[in-house]
Amino acid sequence: MLRDSEENVVGGLGWFHIGSLWIAEELRGYGYGKALVLAAEQEAINRDCLNAYLFTYSFQAPKFYQHLGYEVFGELEDFPPGHCRYFLKKSLQKNL
Repeated sequence: MLRDSEENVVGGLGWFHIGSLWIAEELRGYGYGKALVLAAEQEAINRDCLNAYLFTYSFQAPKFYQHLGYEVFGELEDFPPGHCRYFLKKSLQKNL
């Protein structure tokens, strides 16, 4: 957030976007992905972001993100054919 000399919010982004997350296959299931997401969310909170969003596919990790509190707000079926692209979001305010 951008604040003036009296700490009033005068600009900002408000949303944090996870563009990509990957963990080497042999290290999956040990909590590293969760730790990375939680650390990134904490940094977003430190920077006054209010929400987070991401995109994933049915063959990737929608359940992983849902387990971390993300909720599906949209989907594209057959993107790619036979699969679905999910759009997920999470409020970071409840973590404050």
